[in-house]
Amino acid sequence: MFLTKNKKLKIILIPLGILLIFILIMFLAVGLPAMEVYSKAQKLALKAKSMKAVFDTQDIGEIRKNLTDIANDLSGLQGSYKKLFLLKSAPVISSYLSDGDSVMKAGSYAIEAAQITLDTIEPYSDIIGLKGTGGHKAKSGEENANDRVEFVIKTIGEIAPKLDLIAEKARLAKSELDKIKVDKYPETFRGIKIRENLNTLFSLVGEGTKLLNDGKPLIESAPYLLGIDSPRTYLVLFQNDKELRPTGGFITAYSVMRVDKGKIQPVISNDIYNLDSKYIPEIAAPDPIIRYIKGPYILSKNLRLRDMNFSPDFKVSMDTFTKEVSKVGIKNIDGVIAVDTQLLVKLLDVIGEIGVPGFGNFGTKIVPECNCPQVIHELESFADVEGPIIWDPVTGKIILKPAHADNRKEIVGPLMNSVLRNALGQPKNKLPDLFRVGFESLTEKHVLFYLFNEKAQKGAEAFNIAGRIQDYAGDYLNINDANLGGRKSNLYVTQEVNQEINVGKDGRVEKTVTITYKNPQSYDGWLNSVLPNWSRIYVPKGSELISTDGFEDKGKPYEEFGKTVFSGGFKLRPQGVVQITIKYKLPAGVDKNYSLLIQKQPGTDSPSYIISHGSKKVEFYLKTDKELKFSL
Repeated sequence: MFLTKNKKLKIILIPLGILLIFILIMFLAVGLPAMEVYSKAQKLALKAKSMKAVFDTQDIGEIRKNLTDIANDLSGLQGSYKKLFLLKSAPVISSYLSDGDSVMKAGSYAIEAAQITLDTIEPYSDIIGLKGTGGHKAKSGEENANDRVEFVIKTIGEIAPKLDLIAEKARLAKSELDKIKVDKYPETFRGIKIRENLNTLFSLVGEGTKLLNDGKPLIESAPYLLGIDSPRTYLVLFQNDKELRPTGGFITAYSVMRVDKGKIQPVISNDIYNLDSKYIPEIAAPDPIIRYIKGPYILSKNLRLRDMNFSPDFKVSMDTFTKEVSKVGIKNIDGVIAVDTQLLVKLLDVIGEIGVPGFGNFGTKIVPECNCPQVIHELESFADVEGPIIWDPVTGKIILKPAHADNRKEIVGPLMNSVLRNALGQPKNKLPDLFRVGFESLTEKHVLFYLFNEKAQKGAEAFNIAGRIQDYAGDYLNINDANLGGRKSNLYVTQEVNQEINVGKDGRVEKTVTITYKNPQSYDGWLNSVLPNWSRIYVPKGSELISTDGFEDKGKPYEEFGKTVFSGGFKLRPQGVVQITIKYKLPAGVDKNYSLLIQKQPGTDSPSYIISHGSKKVEFYLKTDKELKFSL
């Protein structure tokens, strides 16, 4: 009996022992390495989070030291991660392990890119307001601002080769992240938005990689643009985005400036009406301009210089404008630079209030007279003195105009000179914000370039600062508005865009785009008035219109720039709302891997967008052109 019990006990204990040994082996082979990985990952995450505070110090030495520490910790984590080799053959788990490996490799490449970037910018650290051991020590004042420019001129040729190295590291990081399929991860875990955060990370890496690749041609063209080999002459157009037009705003004034070895010298400035008074119109005006603006177009239906930015493609508009403006004396220029009022406001936000001799002080404090920045109020006051320009319906000549209508030019030159002088002479601590404002103004299309030099033009187009309508293989949307006689109503008008994406029974994508325009401000007859708006919605070529709603004046669909265009007009009243809804089918052949490019109209601030497909929803403010990708 005792033997029988002993035998039974062995039968129980032997498997139990084997199980315990197996658990012990698995703990040693998997558990301990997993705990080690978890511990090191936590340590690395804490250091990564602390990098924001390190970047805020603007100390290159401190940033480099912390990047080196993170690189060492990441290397240690990768070593521990390799100990989980037993799980690499396990179903399901293996793919997540592979993702982790890709993320760490991408992190290594990103750190290498950051380290090369630090090496590249360190010689300019003092110039751009960072702490470092740069080769040039900047001070304050205009004299030293010129020294900064000279140093950049001498060394800018060294940047492009290093940009190649940075771009290659970024490309390698992106290729690792591209291996990860985000859709297999849960939407949320313990309140953390897993999928959204991953998509944001991948999008940022993709945008950064594209920015580096696209920036190289522009950097290579910089010596030409800055007039290093010989002086350049540019026509600067001031576009009033408060009176929105297709390329960013109504062309209100112009200036000619000379750039010699990076130093800017204003030549002349004037009001656009001054040029128009010398110009004999010969080109037929687009029908919406004739029907909505009326005034000077009653007598002659030919296009005025001030309305020649009606094409939403800046190059196409400037091809016409530069040819025609040469007939009234604007010749021998190397290109056109268009700027809007948002650049001015952004610069003054950094610089602070400035004085313009003979005209007073200008700043960005919101004033109650217009519920807008003081500088905008002063510019509009000086330009209009609260009154419209009225044309005789028979002769087409002006019969009523504000007091300053003929001498608005007087403020343009002095204001531009004061802003330039103040910006160049800013103390070191304000330089990073000035560089940020400059970069944002370029990427957000508040500054546009048109250049006669082919290489320089291609550089501007590659960096997306040339205002071009882009070719795109996937879905596409570009909403372009023109204020045709609505005073400065765009100072108050907001735009909200809602896109619903559905797949029809025939497999084709059906879209409903709803655009809501709101003007919450009351009528004043000066800045804010009834807004006659002409809208053009550019979508993929071959799209079929199902229905439109909300237009008072419907245009017929047509094709332009390799797109199908839906158009129409409406009037938005102060304290009013207008909603335009367009339903259409995309051309056949749209893939399950859906992609969409949305191009932002120059001069607009940041219209809000909601894109929905089933339970998926993406919300954002459109500050720059934006590409989205997801599965249908």
